[in-house]
Amino acid sequence: MKWFRDHMWRRKIGMFALDVLLIVLSVYLSMELRFEMYIPERHMRTMMQAMPYVLAAYMGCYAFGGIYQIMWRYAGVRDTARLCLLSGIASGITLALNRFLDLGLFRGVLILVGLIATIAVGGVRMLWRVFSKDRIPGGLGDAAPVMIVGAGEAGAYAVNICNKNPKQMGKPVILVDDAPGKQGLRIQNVPVRGTTSDIPKLVTKYGIREIIVAIPSLGNGARMQRILELCNQTRCHTRMLSEPADPTGAEGTPFIRELNISDFLSRDEIELDTAAIAGYLTGKTVMVTGGGGSIGSEICRQIMRFKPKLLIIFEIYENCAYELEYELRQKYGVGCPVLTLIGSIRDRKRLDEVFDAYHPEVVFHAAAHKHVPLMERSPAEAIKNNVFGTRNLLASASEHGVERLVQLSTDKAVNPTNVMGATKRITEMLIQRYGEKTAMKCMAVRFGNVLGSHGSVIPLMEAQIRKGGPVTVTHPDITRYFMTIPEAAQLVLQAGGIAKSGSIFVLDMGEPVRIMDLAQKLIRAYGYEPNVDMPIKIIGLRPGEKLYEELLMDSERDKMTRTAHKKIFVANVDKVEDAQFDHMMHTLEQVVGRNDERAVEAIASVVPTYHPWKNGKPAEDGKKTNQAAG
Repeated sequence: MKWFRDHMWRRKIGMFALDVLLIVLSVYLSMELRFEMYIPERHMRTMMQAMPYVLAAYMGCYAFGGIYQIMWRYAGVRDTARLCLLSGIASGITLALNRFLDLGLFRGVLILVGLIATIAVGGVRMLWRVFSKDRIPGGLGDAAPVMIVGAGEAGAYAVNICNKNPKQMGKPVILVDDAPGKQGLRIQNVPVRGTTSDIPKLVTKYGIREIIVAIPSLGNGARMQRILELCNQTRCHTRMLSEPADPTGAEGTPFIRELNISDFLSRDEIELDTAAIAGYLTGKTVMVTGGGGSIGSEICRQIMRFKPKLLIIFEIYENCAYELEYELRQKYGVGCPVLTLIGSIRDRKRLDEVFDAYHPEVVFHAAAHKHVPLMERSPAEAIKNNVFGTRNLLASASEHGVERLVQLSTDKAVNPTNVMGATKRITEMLIQRYGEKTAMKCMAVRFGNVLGSHGSVIPLMEAQIRKGGPVTVTHPDITRYFMTIPEAAQLVLQAGGIAKSGSIFVLDMGEPVRIMDLAQKLIRAYGYEPNVDMPIKIIGLRPGEKLYEELLMDSERDKMTRTAHKKIFVANVDKVEDAQFDHMMHTLEQVVGRNDERAVEAIASVVPTYHPWKNGKPAEDGKKTNQAAG
């Protein structure tokens, strides 16, 4: 009898017994209606004799048709249609039995039984659904009152998800929508009570604690920014219903996620010239150095959209590379043309081995040491990896017939105040030289901070909020340019299609953003008030940091030109003469084993715009540069 103690079996047996009673009542009521509420004794006996056959037909159809496997609390139209179909089949079976076994019942009665039984069985289930699902003991109980922004299909989906799991997702109380025709309507008994402009007022009126923004069609445009700003004015925990981004174009199931800071950055959707990108990627062997990193991995994902002959993920850290290869094989099939190779750009022999074996035609160079404070402590390592590693790659690629090489640079290369930025400026010089001296098309793409990348400020802030704070900001006035990882990767691919060798392309990063503003918005998105229930702590600039970043040097600003793509520009950087370039490389070669001031001085001697920190403080020239930029 252990099975009987199982809740599921008790529920099924209880529902079965209830349905038996409902079928009996349906037969009796049908007979009453047939004889105008008085059943003659002879017909009563006929009904009782025929009852087992009718019960067997209906209960057999219900049981074998899967009625008792349906969770009626979450039932939909298809489940109701199944019940109607099974009742119709049972009614047909009873008509057949009545004819061939001569049960003595009227055909009209048997048809009426089918109709009444469907109403009775379905009605009881709908009543149970209403009382078990739409009513939470004690009103809302443990469920947080939720406002859903958007009363379209996405809003209805969000209501349904919340109703299925109110304790975890919250209980929908009201919807808001800007469409006048939707005011006063209801979705699953949740009323539309106002417009998006009314969000702060309605939050107070209805005691809302959670907001779900369910308008994925708005993207990240100005209207979405306005809605999120209104939500941010409240102290509600705000989430968003999103449609999964699938590069293959396949539709997926929407999901409710936490807000991330990229939601607060107003961005127009990037329009890619896919024909130009496909022209140099489709059917080609493409290699991505640093392919397991944040940007490198996204570039790999985007490349796969254009059906390369082979994608080579070249990476020193095997774990991230393996995870990316596994992800791509899950998405595109185990036979997708992806190959992970472990190696370092510092190792020229390994690079030659890879180029000899696979003959890549296009190379994206994302491998680099990027962490600013760490490179301040180990400047020679930045020289070895960023400068001489890039030189190794350029030399090997040009000797093995690579058609195109795209180097990922950074805004920190402009008037740098740190070792990382200065070494990236040198790699831009290397790109210029090899673009002029070889048949290989070389280009660098310069952009700012990437949201969500390893070591970036936003994941750090989110972790601090989840731990209860404080949220740390280095300086109240510090600003940065930001771009999402997919944005950066897509524009890098677009820039790679522009046939202008030796160029430094600059991506349009929008307006710089105050880190303090981002911190406050992120704190409010989690339902806290900055410096009330979540402190913000100023910790001071880290070694090598600037208050303001720049995308162009003064000498480049006046000569900047526009490309065919509205978000990509060309920085006309001053050329470096051969003798000067050779002297630069020789100077840096002398300090590759010295992680001290001599390495910093050597970098400063070859990058005139570099203003290193001294004695733990920004150089005076660096301060002036930052102030001018601001």
